[in-house]
Amino acid sequence: MKIEDARAKNDGELESELMALKKEQLNLRFQRATGQLENTARVRTVRRDVARIKTILKQRV
Repeated sequence: MKIEDARAKNDGELESELMALKKEQLNLRFQRATGQLENTARVRTVRRDVARIKTILKQRV
């Protein structure tokens, strides 16, 4: 997700996106632990997207 796309969304959309990313992050963690993770770069991407959304939400307060 690009920063411009995230800034264009309202708070409700960002909150739902954040929850979806957190669930995906949990699933990726389990996949890594069991050795089933194929796309290791996705872990980094999800982590950064979570940080972006949290930053935008914090700036809006």
